[in-house]
Amino acid sequence: MKLTMLLLIATISMASSACSNLLDSELKVLDSSKKMNMCEYEGSVILVVNVASKCGYTYQYETLQGLYDKYKDDGLVVVGIPSRDFRQEYSEEASVAEFCSTEYGVDFPMFATAKVRGNKAHPFYKKLAAESGMAPNWNFNKYLIDRSGKVYKGYRAKVKPDSELLTSAIEKLL
Repeated sequence: MKLTMLLLIATISMASSACSNLLDSELKVLDSSKKMNMCEYEGSVILVVNVASKCGYTYQYETLQGLYDKYKDDGLVVVGIPSRDFRQEYSEEASVAEFCSTEYGVDFPMFATAKVRGNKAHPFYKKLAAESGMAPNWNFNKYLIDRSGKVYKGYRAKVKPDSELLTSAIEKLL
């Protein structure tokens, strides 16, 4: 009886700590050999953005950093994933890292350059597109993920990070 009960408790514990299918994705950290699984962010509200350093929307780095600073203590994580899919990103990751830190003071998590659309998209982006019904059509598309690891909503590049539309959704999920 005790052994059965212990096995049941262990099974329930393992099931509750399992990561969502969406977040169970490994990404390389920008300009590093370190890899990280997105499951480390489960339980947080996550804003994933495909970024680029030479885009007309690059100014959004500033407001993304502002969002991160304002809400990180409440459980928001902003995640930047550079992409060259639209030919507006540096070819060297060191250049991307330097640009983000020196030009915009970015200290939210940044990952290595990845494909974000099409058949060769990173598996994480394939899952984002499938779950949200929206593949990136340009740089600075945003995906808001709730604390359970499910896409809440996708936003196109024109939606500014500090817009009422996005900030009210973030506040609702926090």
